[in-house]
Amino acid sequence: MTNAPETRYRVRGGTPLNGTVFVQGAKNAALKMIAASLLTGNGRTVLRNVPPIEDVRRAVELAQAIGALVEFHEAERTLVVDASRLTSPVLPAEIARRFRGSVLFVPALLHRFGEAVIEGVGGCNLGSRNLDFHYRGFARLGAVVDEGESVIRIKASKLQGAHLYLDTPSHTGTENLIMAASLAPGKTIIDNTAQEPEVLDVIAFLSKMGARISGGGTGFITVHGVSELSAVEHTVMPDRIDAGVFAMAAAITGGELNLVGASLDHFGVVRWKLEQMGVEFAPHGAVLSVRRDRPLRPINVITGPYPGFATDLQSPIMALACLAEGASYIRETIFDGRYTLVGELNKMGADVEFDGNVAIAHGPASLRGAEVVAHDLRTGIALILAGLAAEGETVVAPGYLIDRGHAAIASRFAALGADVVAEAED
Repeated sequence: MTNAPETRYRVRGGTPLNGTVFVQGAKNAALKMIAASLLTGNGRTVLRNVPPIEDVRRAVELAQAIGALVEFHEAERTLVVDASRLTSPVLPAEIARRFRGSVLFVPALLHRFGEAVIEGVGGCNLGSRNLDFHYRGFARLGAVVDEGESVIRIKASKLQGAHLYLDTPSHTGTENLIMAASLAPGKTIIDNTAQEPEVLDVIAFLSKMGARISGGGTGFITVHGVSELSAVEHTVMPDRIDAGVFAMAAAITGGELNLVGASLDHFGVVRWKLEQMGVEFAPHGAVLSVRRDRPLRPINVITGPYPGFATDLQSPIMALACLAEGASYIRETIFDGRYTLVGELNKMGADVEFDGNVAIAHGPASLRGAEVVAHDLRTGIALILAGLAAEGETVVAPGYLIDRGHAAIASRFAALGADVVAEAED
């Protein structure tokens, strides 16, 4: 692991964005597919349209740490995985701690070694939503989970199909249990599953590998265990959160962008909320045009599982709501740690109040550049959006959190006419 200097982003606002942006591959599909590719020792898996972001690099390091041969050709956005020989069931702390998706490697380790050891579980601190339901699900399939202070050991001589129920339709929980069930003899039924497009893409990938999975997108998934899976080639779907961020960048600056690879169908409620605010969408095949040339109207947003309003776009729309004429109400129902943005926007001259369970943005505010803190990935990207609309210069740090989810964000914005640069902190 390299100790690269911390980066920060410097944004000078005031320019409407115009031009064409290429939507990256979906982070939340690619990470699961990297983990799923370790379920088989037969052949080499080829993944295309993989986003060159920090979380993907961590997943690659983790796969390499347990013995997989992985080549990430970043310029081609292509990843090649050869998992024919894995060497260790231990996910080492120094990588696992920086990467919340470590738990996704458990199914492959259980099937290949009969055990998985996770040292120091990490990622974004998003409040009280922990990983218990993953472990409970593994336990229902026959694994024994032993939680220590800093190490979690999961052992299973062999997994067996079972009836599982998710308390919340978590997408990582859904995908993780599907992966574990795909090689477990018998029938597994998973109730209250996530319906995100990324989940369907992961199911499509596993099905190509030979898994027998039905019911994707219905909230009720059945998996018939098979004896083995084999390596395949797959193109990762576009990232709807990346697409949503650029749609909001067009909206917050009063510009017009063409999003290559964006699918309006994947936006869910986000589309209707942006249209209510006065944003115009025009789909042209695989290109989505987004523009805003009238004053923004206020909105009421409640986050929810897909197709509801994506929690990952709650922070960006809060930044956008600061410019709307009137009061917007934003309520988070999924991650209770998601309101750290409020104080940062107020440093920039916004008027956002938070009463413990709803944020109220009073607009239109005149945003001014300031030094602000990216408390997590989504707060970070929302502050860059606010910076694009602010007068003067905004400095957002640490940049690493933004790079976890968006590739080459400075150069992609610069290509649209924005003044955004990444620089090393002293």
